[in-house]
Amino acid sequence: MTAFIYDPIYTKHYAGAGHPESPRRLEAVMGAINDADFAGRLEIIAPRNATDAEILTVHSKDYLDQVRSDIKSGRKMLSMGDTDVCADSLEAAEKAAGGICLAVDNVMSGKHSNAFCAVRPPGHHSGRSRGSGFCVFNNVALAARHAQKAHGVSRVLIADWDVHHGNGTQETFYDDPSVLFFSTHQWPLYPMTGRPEETGRGDGQGTTINCPFGAGAGREEILGAFTDKLIPAANRFNPELVLISAGFDSRISDPLGGFNLTDDDFAELTKLMLGIARKHASGRLVSTLEGGYNPSGLGKAVLAHCQTLATAT
Repeated sequence: MTAFIYDPIYTKHYAGAGHPESPRRLEAVMGAINDADFAGRLEIIAPRNATDAEILTVHSKDYLDQVRSDIKSGRKMLSMGDTDVCADSLEAAEKAAGGICLAVDNVMSGKHSNAFCAVRPPGHHSGRSRGSGFCVFNNVALAARHAQKAHGVSRVLIADWDVHHGNGTQETFYDDPSVLFFSTHQWPLYPMTGRPEETGRGDGQGTTINCPFGAGAGREEILGAFTDKLIPAANRFNPELVLISAGFDSRISDPLGGFNLTDDDFAELTKLMLGIARKHASGRLVSTLEGGYNPSGLGKAVLAHCQTLATAT
């Protein structure tokens, strides 16, 4: 079966009235999933909290301490970045990070063929010492480090199809040859990183691949980049685990993006990623929710993504 990581605590993270990163996002996702005719192929699993040791594989101790201090003191925004928080945000963030680590455990052990993590807050903008872009902890980066440290994985592929560049993920692995980071994203758009010439540094040169596109890009551009650039790179890299930063703000009609991907396109992207996982990683794939700010559209896109994951097992 496909593991589906979810906990009601994820809906308790509240960024304020009118904020696009709202609990309604997951309410729409869960409504779509609960009504799905393939729901029996998903095993809904409660997450655990990430440990301090796990969080510190990506973030600095000063940052972790500051996050806890900010939230416990009642601040409405993290002091070092544009991430709005509330009293429940710390538990939600710790369980988002812990949830994806649990998904990695289950997939690496063979308990599940693949997994989707329906978590909030998202993570791919968070770097070592800064939370930004609605993100607290970098969930997908923590998953990669957890796979390496807990399961001895040598090479991890992270593919990010969010409409915004995963600058925190890139920062984490920019000089690390053990993680291949691939991103399609809109340019120019927040956070104004992810140029094609950003390809890694030092030993990590060549293991960062950025594919920016202008507003209006859709299936031809995004699927084309995955087919023409990611697949050859994955064949050279030979990953032992495949991770997806699944941002559905690249879907048509998202209020924060200008891409035109459809639900069928997300199904095709998922099939492509499953093909890479089967060829190189014995099918091991873990996907985690990033953006997607049209709740109705998000529910439909996640449904297409999860149906493809579940029916592939």
